[in-house]
Amino acid sequence: MHDELLTLRNLGKTSAQWLHASGIHTVADLQRLGAVGSYRAVKARGFGASKVLLYAIEGALRNMPWQDLPATLKDELNQHLGDSHNKS
Repeated sequence: MHDELLTLRNLGKTSAQWLHASGIHTVADLQRLGAVGSYRAVKARGFGASKVLLYAIEGALRNMPWQDLPATLKDELNQHLGDSHNKS
């Protein structure tokens, strides 16, 4: 079966499996949820994903290696992650 997620930069087999298990199956799903929403969905399923997955998804959406994401963007992603935790 063709796995659209595996065609993206930064996403390997494990990441793709976690995303599929979390109900995220296509690039469109990723774009709709964004990196933070997608990462949250994976964590909510109980997978032990690290922040690297968050950056990897963001990099995948931007078609760039996650290591190249600017520190300011990583800070922003972490803030979004933290913000909603405080609200819930």
